[in-house]
Amino acid sequence: MVRSDLQERRLNAARAWTAFVEGGDDAEDFVRPEILTSWARSATSLKPDVREAPLADEDETREMWRSSPLQVAVERVEEELRCTADDGDLVIAITDPDTRVLWTYGGRVMRRKAESVNFVPAARWDDQSAGTNALDLANRTDAPAMVFGAEHYAEAVHNWVCWAAPLHDPTTGKHLGVLDLSTTWDRTHPIGLATARVMARLIEGALPQRPTPQGDEALAQPGLVLTLLGTAETWLDGQRLLLNRRQTEILALLALHPEGLSLERLHAAVYGDQAVTFSTLKAEVSHLRHTLGGQVASRPYRLLMPVVTDVEQVLALIRHGRVAAAVEAYGGDLLPGTNSPALAEMAEYVAVALREALMADPQPDAVLRYSELAPYDTEVVDSCLRRLGGSAHPALPLLKARLAAGR
Repeated sequence: MVRSDLQERRLNAARAWTAFVEGGDDAEDFVRPEILTSWARSATSLKPDVREAPLADEDETREMWRSSPLQVAVERVEEELRCTADDGDLVIAITDPDTRVLWTYGGRVMRRKAESVNFVPAARWDDQSAGTNALDLANRTDAPAMVFGAEHYAEAVHNWVCWAAPLHDPTTGKHLGVLDLSTTWDRTHPIGLATARVMARLIEGALPQRPTPQGDEALAQPGLVLTLLGTAETWLDGQRLLLNRRQTEILALLALHPEGLSLERLHAAVYGDQAVTFSTLKAEVSHLRHTLGGQVASRPYRLLMPVVTDVEQVLALIRHGRVAAAVEAYGGDLLPGTNSPALAEMAEYVAVALREALMADPQPDAVLRYSELAPYDTEVVDSCLRRLGGSAHPALPLLKARLAAGR
């Protein structure tokens, strides 16, 4: 982003903040509705000159972090997180669902700035404790959020920009907290929010898989995790596997058909009517079997280990009526560009199921998130606007803008 554009944006945010704290009535002309709402919440419990966030019990916080699955996940991907922070001079934070900071790591400059305002473990960063910020917004809305400059209610962080993305258990969909990236306003970058989402997904993929209750028993702990929607990734016992495109497709088909597939059915599902020999498929399966430590049976081909996929997660959330959570878990089309007819059919099924769920229950925040993934699907946005009617919902301006852009 051009520095002059950033400066203008910073000036507009400061103008709106000044109007708000001085009791003016034109703040809404310069700031997003969700920021204005958070300012009003913040103002009920603290002054804008608050210098630092309050601390919760530090021993209790340390114990909570030690027992949290997020702690295991962060340890598994800590090198990637630290490199991101060091390269961009960011401070990275992980919170619980109440916006209490559980863990941080910062680049050299941002670490000092973070400590000066208590952006540290045990600090409470909900907006009624520390003022408007991206961590609180992401936790409240269960959706990615950005807060820039004087959009922060506390004057002490007016020089910051923050991007936050929610963290979910990939098996249950449970909201665990948020990941936040923060730096100084002049380092704002258009991909900041996307980076937060990628880092959040990285952590979610590294979470230890817990048994899922079924009746009086619990399923065995799954060791294989597949991300197939949007970006394809395969994790085995917390370690990412490097597979080629065809091997990922075969693994996806086996994961989505736990009953198993014969050689003929698997060949048809992968290649369709392409002139590819059975021996080529057998060679790919043999590579997978070796990579997975022998955990692929034959006659029929099937996985011998527990496996979870984001496809199953999204469909389960839709079945339970959790449309907003399903949209957030939906990273995009299933293996975009796949040549597998069976996976192309499944991709269509998932996309239609999500769209139909949104048409039936067009929750504004979920529709906004969906419109980022499908910007030209104006019918869903139009349906949401009709449902809102003449209400003054905070998402209304953004929805109208998305509708206009899509057309």
